[in-house]
Amino acid sequence: MKIVKTLMLTGLVCASLPAGAEEMKNPLSVHVLNLQTGVPTSGVTVELEQQQKQGWVKLASGITDKNGRIPALYPMGKTMDAGDYKVVFKTGEYYKKQNQPTFFPEIPVIFHVENSNSHYHIPLLLSQYGYSTYRGN
Repeated sequence: MKIVKTLMLTGLVCASLPAGAEEMKNPLSVHVLNLQTGVPTSGVTVELEQQQKQGWVKLASGITDKNGRIPALYPMGKTMDAGDYKVVFKTGEYYKKQNQPTFFPEIPVIFHVENSNSHYHIPLLLSQYGYSTYRGN
């Protein structure tokens, strides 16, 4: 007990939460990787929608960072309910800024949430004329 108190007083005890723990609390993250270059794709706008009685309702949006990630896409402070969701990668806007053509102006990925206590990660492997996605972790 004395050792723990001494370590705490000297600042040598690290927090028990891992780096990025705040983002881990958010139930949804996305990641975009460029298949042609093998590097993260920054600057892609991504929108999140939820299927409701009146149709798809936009919940949030973000732009991928320098690592091609949006670590917290779900609205902060809200619980992700079970149901159907859609992330829409605005790839046409991204490729237009790069002065490159693309066959897919938008890539909608629809997924189903059953467990609102889980974390959902949607990676997108992207090229101008193709893409692949899966449930990540």
